[in-house]
Amino acid sequence: MILELTDNIILKNCFEAISTIVDEVSLECDSEGMRLRALDRSHITFVKMELNAGLFDEYICETPEKLNVDTDELMQILKRCKPKDLLKLETDESNIKLTFEGDSTRNFNLRLIDINYDSPTPPRIEIPVKLNLPVELLGDFLEDMLIFGENVKFIVDEDYLRCEGQGEFGDSEVKYIHGENVQEIIESKFSINKIKDMLKAKKLASMVTLSLGTDMPLFLTYNIGNGDGLLEFMLAPRLESEDE
Repeated sequence: MILELTDNIILKNCFEAISTIVDEVSLECDSEGMRLRALDRSHITFVKMELNAGLFDEYICETPEKLNVDTDELMQILKRCKPKDLLKLETDESNIKLTFEGDSTRNFNLRLIDINYDSPTPPRIEIPVKLNLPVELLGDFLEDMLIFGENVKFIVDEDYLRCEGQGEFGDSEVKYIHGENVQEIIESKFSINKIKDMLKAKKLASMVTLSLGTDMPLFLTYNIGNGDGLLEFMLAPRLESEDE
């Protein structure tokens, strides 16, 4: 497989978030593009990435491949890619070769690893509410909630998205007019730090989609480019009994 990517921030930001959540992934590559599905060790967060061939400046994959990588090791290499560098990736039977071309040419060989599991598939869930909001704003909301506690409760009605945080020394609330067509009131609570891990990919897009239901998983989705890619996370809710 051979690929080239001028906008290297795409891979860097995807794996900045992914490497925080999962240790190892299997990248499935074919003529249509690159994708992965992974579940963290605690089975709380599911990750899905899809990067279509059209997202790259050059993309050649004549034979389907599975590239099993240590995400932290891959991220350490991607961090060395400068914003104006052309990123090139080639594979052989046991390595991924990454080349960064800019003021100089730098080469890195990352050994593939053995992963003894199939990529997980999440259950199909109909989520009743989808909200689009600025990713930076969502990050600000979570920082407000962290002042008093480690969890955030999302409450959505026909007008507002409300974020509530509670702790031993106080509580906080944010109200945001979402402007979406919402037909029901939903409430769910989640770990703030788990969502913050997802927001490490915030440079991918200015807007993020939140999909929510009462005591249902949260889906956080980045749409990449002109529909040529996405990075999506599914996070299990915190139920009231877990906080007792």
